[in-house]
Amino acid sequence: MRRKRKIYIDSSQDENLINLTPLIDVVFVVLISFILIAPLLEVDHINLANSPYQHDKNVSKTNIVLKVSKDNSILLNNRLVTINELSDLLKETKRAHPNQIPQLYHDKNAFFGTFQSIKNIMEAIGFEQVDVVLQPD
Repeated sequence: MRRKRKIYIDSSQDENLINLTPLIDVVFVVLISFILIAPLLEVDHINLANSPYQHDKNVSKTNIVLKVSKDNSILLNNRLVTINELSDLLKETKRAHPNQIPQLYHDKNAFFGTFQSIKNIMEAIGFEQVDVVLQPD
Protein backbone atom coordinates (compact mmCIF):
# COMPACT_ATOMS: atom_id res chain seq x y z
CA MET A 1 0.00 0.00 0.00
CA ARG A 2 1.22 3.34 -0.96
CA ARG A 3 1.18 6.15 1.37
CA LYS A 4 0.11 9.55 0.28
CA ARG A 5 2.35 12.28 1.29
CA LYS A 6 0.99 15.57 2.28
CA ILE A 7 2.86 18.52 0.96
CA TYR A 8 2.64 21.68 2.93
CA ILE A 9 3.17 24.94 1.09
CA ASP A 10 4.45 27.85 3.03
CA SER A 11 1.87 30.61 2.50
CA SER A 12 3.86 33.29 4.31
CA GLN A 13 5.72 34.13 1.07
CA ASP A 14 2.47 34.79 -0.81
CA GLU A 15 1.25 37.27 1.78
CA ASN A 16 4.21 39.57 1.21
CA LEU A 17 3.49 40.01 -2.52
CA ILE A 18 1.35 42.93 -3.70
CA ASN A 19 -1.08 42.30 -6.49
CA LEU A 20 -0.43 44.98 -9.13
CA THR A 21 -3.04 43.79 -11.61
CA PRO A 22 -5.81 46.23 -10.54
CA LEU A 23 -3.36 49.15 -10.59
CA ILE A 24 -2.17 48.28 -14.10
CA ASP A 25 -5.80 47.93 -15.26
CA VAL A 26 -6.63 51.45 -14.00
CA VAL A 27 -3.53 52.92 -15.65
CA PHE A 28 -4.48 51.33 -18.98
CA VAL A 29 -8.05 52.64 -18.76
CA VAL A 30 -6.78 56.18 -18.09
CA LEU A 31 -4.27 55.92 -20.92
CA ILE A 32 -6.90 54.71 -23.37
CA SER A 33 -9.21 57.55 -22.25
CA PHE A 34 -6.52 60.13 -23.03
CA ILE A 35 -5.82 58.54 -26.40
CA LEU A 36 -9.52 58.71 -27.32
CA ILE A 37 -10.15 62.24 -25.99
CA ALA A 38 -7.00 64.00 -27.28
CA PRO A 39 -8.08 64.20 -30.95
CA LEU A 40 -11.41 65.72 -29.93
CA LEU A 41 -9.87 68.75 -28.21
CA GLU A 42 -9.86 71.95 -30.23
CA VAL A 43 -7.18 74.57 -29.75
CA ASP A 44 -7.47 78.01 -31.31
CA HIS A 45 -4.29 79.76 -32.33
CA ILE A 46 -4.23 83.53 -32.65
CA ASN A 47 -1.49 85.16 -34.67
CA LEU A 48 -0.67 88.62 -33.42
CA ALA A 49 0.24 91.28 -35.95
CA ASN A 50 3.56 93.04 -35.74
CA SER A 51 3.02 96.71 -35.14
CA PRO A 52 5.19 99.22 -36.99
CA TYR A 53 4.36 101.75 -34.29
CA GLN A 54 6.55 102.34 -31.30
CA HIS A 55 5.02 102.39 -27.86
CA ASP A 56 5.06 106.01 -26.78
CA LYS A 57 4.68 106.92 -23.15
CA ASN A 58 3.97 110.54 -24.05
CA VAL A 59 0.28 111.23 -24.56
CA SER A 60 -0.32 113.86 -27.23
CA LYS A 61 -3.17 116.34 -27.15
CA THR A 62 -6.29 115.39 -29.06
CA ASN A 63 -9.86 116.61 -29.38
CA ILE A 64 -11.32 113.10 -29.24
CA VAL A 65 -11.09 111.53 -25.78
CA LEU A 66 -13.14 108.44 -24.96
CA LYS A 67 -13.30 107.13 -21.42
CA VAL A 68 -14.93 103.86 -20.38
CA SER A 69 -15.44 103.58 -16.64
CA LYS A 70 -15.72 100.38 -14.64
CA ASP A 71 -19.53 100.44 -14.89
CA ASN A 72 -19.17 100.50 -18.73
CA SER A 73 -20.45 104.05 -19.05
CA ILE A 74 -18.87 105.91 -21.97
CA LEU A 75 -17.69 109.51 -21.85
CA LEU A 76 -16.86 111.34 -25.08
CA ASN A 77 -14.94 114.51 -24.25
CA ASN A 78 -16.33 114.34 -20.68
CA ARG A 79 -19.93 114.01 -21.92
CA LEU A 80 -21.88 110.88 -21.01
CA VAL A 81 -23.11 109.08 -24.14
CA THR A 82 -24.69 105.75 -24.95
CA ILE A 83 -23.19 103.30 -27.43
CA ASN A 84 -25.99 104.20 -29.89
CA GLU A 85 -25.24 107.95 -29.72
CA LEU A 86 -21.50 107.37 -30.00
CA SER A 87 -21.54 106.64 -33.74
CA ASP A 88 -23.21 109.92 -34.71
CA LEU A 89 -21.08 111.98 -32.33
CA LEU A 90 -17.86 110.41 -33.58
CA LYS A 91 -18.88 111.09 -37.20
CA GLU A 92 -19.34 114.78 -36.37
CA THR A 93 -16.04 114.88 -34.50
CA LYS A 94 -14.25 113.16 -37.39
CA ARG A 95 -15.61 115.79 -39.81
CA ALA A 96 -14.50 118.60 -37.53
CA HIS A 97 -11.07 117.11 -36.80
CA PRO A 98 -10.16 114.69 -39.62
CA ASN A 99 -6.49 114.21 -38.68
CA GLN A 100 -6.97 113.65 -34.96
CA ILE A 101 -6.26 110.25 -33.42
CA PRO A 102 -8.81 109.31 -30.75
CA GLN A 103 -7.60 108.36 -27.29
CA LEU A 104 -9.35 105.59 -25.41
CA TYR A 105 -9.05 105.29 -21.63
CA HIS A 106 -10.58 101.93 -20.78
CA ASP A 107 -10.96 100.88 -17.15
CA LYS A 108 -9.54 97.42 -16.46
CA ASN A 109 -12.81 96.35 -14.77
CA ALA A 110 -14.96 97.36 -17.73
CA PHE A 111 -16.15 94.70 -20.16
CA PHE A 112 -14.05 93.85 -23.20
CA GLY A 113 -17.26 93.90 -25.23
CA THR A 114 -17.53 97.65 -24.64
CA PHE A 115 -14.02 98.14 -26.01
CA GLN A 116 -14.82 95.97 -29.02
CA SER A 117 -18.02 97.90 -29.75
CA ILE A 118 -16.19 101.24 -29.62
CA LYS A 119 -13.40 99.90 -31.83
CA ASN A 120 -15.91 98.60 -34.40
CA ILE A 121 -17.69 101.98 -34.48
CA MET A 122 -14.41 103.83 -35.01
CA GLU A 123 -13.40 101.46 -37.83
CA ALA A 124 -16.79 101.91 -39.52
CA ILE A 125 -16.47 105.69 -39.35
CA GLY A 126 -13.02 105.61 -40.92
CA PHE A 127 -10.56 106.11 -38.09
CA GLU A 128 -7.32 104.33 -38.94
CA GLN A 129 -5.73 104.57 -35.50
CA VAL A 130 -6.71 104.78 -31.88
CA ASP A 131 -4.44 105.41 -28.91
CA VAL A 132 -5.29 103.11 -26.04
CA VAL A 133 -4.00 104.83 -22.93
CA LEU A 134 -3.14 102.47 -20.10
CA GLN A 135 -3.19 103.89 -16.63
CA PRO A 136 -1.13 102.36 -13.84
CA ASP A 137 -2.97 101.01 -10.80
